[in-house]
Amino acid sequence: MSQVGGICKDKMSSAERMGALMMGQTPDRVPFNPFAMGFAGINAGYTIRDMYDNPQKALEAQLWTAEQYGYEPIVLFGYAAYGGWEFGGDIKMPTSEWEGAPSVARFPIESDEDLEKLELPDVKTAGILPLSMEFSKICDQMGLPILPGASGDAVTVAGNVADVSRFCRWMMKKPELAHHMLRLATDHLLEAYQYWVDTFGAEKIMAGFFVTIAANQIMSPKQFEEFVLPYQYELQEKILGMGVQAAFFHICGEQNLNLPLIQQLPLGSPRQPVILSFGHEVDIDTAIEMFPNNIIAGNVEPQVIQNGRPEQVYELTRIAIEKGKKAPGGFFLMPGCELPPMAPGYNIHAMMKAVNDFGFYD
Repeated sequence: MSQVGGICKDKMSSAERMGALMMGQTPDRVPFNPFAMGFAGINAGYTIRDMYDNPQKALEAQLWTAEQYGYEPIVLFGYAAYGGWEFGGDIKMPTSEWEGAPSVARFPIESDEDLEKLELPDVKTAGILPLSMEFSKICDQMGLPILPGASGDAVTVAGNVADVSRFCRWMMKKPELAHHMLRLATDHLLEAYQYWVDTFGAEKIMAGFFVTIAANQIMSPKQFEEFVLPYQYELQEKILGMGVQAAFFHICGEQNLNLPLIQQLPLGSPRQPVILSFGHEVDIDTAIEMFPNNIIAGNVEPQVIQNGRPEQVYELTRIAIEKGKKAPGGFFLMPGCELPPMAPGYNIHAMMKAVNDFGFYD
C-alpha cells in the first residue's frame, strides 16, 4: 500500500464536509462512511443483535466506530427485512457470526388467501418502528440527521411480507395480487414517513430509499417497469414533497438493466439533494454518466472487504475514489452495501488510508 498518507490533513470537520457535499460545494476530501451496523456493534463490544433492538447501544457503537476510524458518522437504525415483522409476521434476531441482520422467520402471508385479510399496521406500534422512533429521538437530542426506520421500497416490503418467491410467482401468474400488495406497502411507508415528519419536522429528516429485490438477478426490466417504477415514483415524489431536506437512495445489486428506468424517478434537486448509492456491479463511471446531477456513492465490493487482503481493499478503494472524484454532483465513498459485520478491522483502516492518500481535492 502507498506510504504517502499524512501529507494532506483534513481542513473540515465531518459535519462541514458533509454540509459542503450536500450543498453542491467541493469538500476538502471525499467523505467516507462504511455503512457499518453489525460491524460497529462488534467493534464496540456489543452484539449484532444490539444494533437492532437497543437504540442507545446502536447509536453509541456507530458513533464510537466512526471516531475510531475517522470516517463520517452517518447513523441509522433499520434492517433490510423490513415489512415482515411490521405487517404481523415474526423475525429472527441475529445470534451467531453467520447472521448479519434480522431475517423473517414467519411471513405474514403464507397463502394467497392471507392477502385478503392483510391490513395496514399501526406505524406507532408495529414491528421495529417504536425502537426506531426511540433511536430518532436520541439523534434529535444530539442534533444528528434522522433517517426513519421505515426506509425502503414497496417491492422489498412486499417480498418481506409475502416471501420473495411467492411475490415473484404473483408477478408472473397473478399480477393483481402483486399490485394489491404493492399498494399496501406504499401506503404503509407513506404513513410511516408522515409520522416521522409530524414528530420531528421535515427539515430534520433524510429520507431513505432502497431497491433491493428489484435487482436483475430477481426480476427483469419489464417487471421493474410494471411493478416497481410506478410505486417507487409515487413514494419518492410524495416523501420529497413532504419537505425532507435530502435523501439517500441505495440501488442494491445488479441493476444495470434498470438504470434507464431509475432515471425516470424523482431524484431531487440542488436544494434537495439525493445521494445515489450503487453496488459494485454498477461501475462508478456508468453511474456518473447516467446520473450527473446526483451525488454518487459507492462502491467497494463488500465480499472483498470481508475476505480480501488489505492491499486489495486499498486498491479497490483507490479506484473508486479516483473515478468518483470526477462526479460533477459530488462523491461519497462507501462499500457497495452494508459493511460485513465480521470484516477485519484493518481492512476498514485500509479504506481510510486510501481516502487520506487519494481523496483530497486540489
